[in-house]
Amino acid sequence: MEEAKPLDTKFETFTGEFAVPTFKTLGIKPPKGHSSDDKLTYLCGNSLGLMPLQTRRAINDELDAWSARAVESHFNHPGKDVGLTPWMDIDLPVVPLLAPVVGAKETECAIMGSLTANLNALMVAFYKPSGQRRKILFEKGSFPSDYYAIYNQIRLKDGNPDEDMIQLEPRQGEYTLRTEDILKAIEDNKDTLALCMLPGIQYYTGQLFEIKTITEFAHKYDGIVVGWDLAHAVGNVPLKLHDWGVDFAVWCSYKYLNAGPGAISGIFVHEKHGEHVDGGDHMARLAGWWGNNAAKRFQMLENFEPISGALGFRQSNPSVIDVVAVKSSLQLFKKFGGVDKLREKSLELTGFLEKLLKSSKYYVAPGGKTEGSCFTILTPEDPLQRGAQLSLLFFPSTSKSHPGIMEQVFDSLRSKGVLGDERRPDVIRLAPVPMYNTFTDCVICAEALEQAMAGCENA
Repeated sequence: MEEAKPLDTKFETFTGEFAVPTFKTLGIKPPKGHSSDDKLTYLCGNSLGLMPLQTRRAINDELDAWSARAVESHFNHPGKDVGLTPWMDIDLPVVPLLAPVVGAKETECAIMGSLTANLNALMVAFYKPSGQRRKILFEKGSFPSDYYAIYNQIRLKDGNPDEDMIQLEPRQGEYTLRTEDILKAIEDNKDTLALCMLPGIQYYTGQLFEIKTITEFAHKYDGIVVGWDLAHAVGNVPLKLHDWGVDFAVWCSYKYLNAGPGAISGIFVHEKHGEHVDGGDHMARLAGWWGNNAAKRFQMLENFEPISGALGFRQSNPSVIDVVAVKSSLQLFKKFGGVDKLREKSLELTGFLEKLLKSSKYYVAPGGKTEGSCFTILTPEDPLQRGAQLSLLFFPSTSKSHPGIMEQVFDSLRSKGVLGDERRPDVIRLAPVPMYNTFTDCVICAEALEQAMAGCENA
């Protein structure tokens, strides 16, 4: 614990800006030495970020507007004099806060929909199979929602998923994909590949992909579009989507962006795809009135004039409650100093947790002998190849004849007030989030894990 104190003094934390669950609120009997009102050690921001305290006020302001002026709040918001936005433009003030988080021009970002709905919408626009160029490259073991979307996009465009899906997986005995293998797959399929669709950070292992390198390599070949699912990357690591030439990207905002469960999501569309001459041609897309010329929105014309940039890909008016929730969190990103500053702390924070975990007598290096109760870390050791998350794989592993120890470890951690999240059958993900986690949290986690492993050993 002593080693953590100077680090917690050196690196700023915004824990006081967030609502942190307690033993009482989670219904956990506090262990000896703790009270029911003690805050838990929350290391699950990679799954659902904590609620910023100011979010409650932001939402209540809109509930008050709905109550006081109902439909008139679309144009005549009761809080307009104190800086609140009429509902017709509710999402527009979010864009300047979001653009620096993803490294984009403001015209390249929009707040809309949900992650998979946005992925489907942009794939409709960007996946254009033609002739032999029909294939989509993605990873084996991708998040299931991405697999389902890709599988059915191919079917919707008269393809055969068995032939048109190229799935990459790590080499035998390895847990993560090598960039060189991704580039080789692109090279090998350069004449038939229509779309590369990869995650910025792999949800299970925590691997950070080399977005710039992969995007630039694929773009050497005309006709290959590059899209990214940035669910685990946005708000976690610095991104430069515009400079890297990414064609499109999608993300959710309930993880590192702390916008709440099922919160509204976001899209990036590079300006080279979003710009068009007024009255001229534009990229065909799933469309709706919120993407149409705002000045003519209520003229109800049968003439689609999409707004230039990512805003032209919006379909319906967004949920006001969702929008102000993500805005309240993005304001904290700006207050903290941006993603680059967060990343500086995150590298130290996750590295500190990794060092503590590796000092455990139960730790085994990847590929080492897994005798008795032990664990290894799936996530790359190189800090530049990961975000905040570390994924721990436990042994004995689950089999038909043995339940494994992961769930026992997970339950033990929770009973001690340490919250990560489990990925069956044998992985626990731990993510110290620099916005609200501390180096002391890492010590608490490591000590609780040691006790949990000892309990497995003695069971």
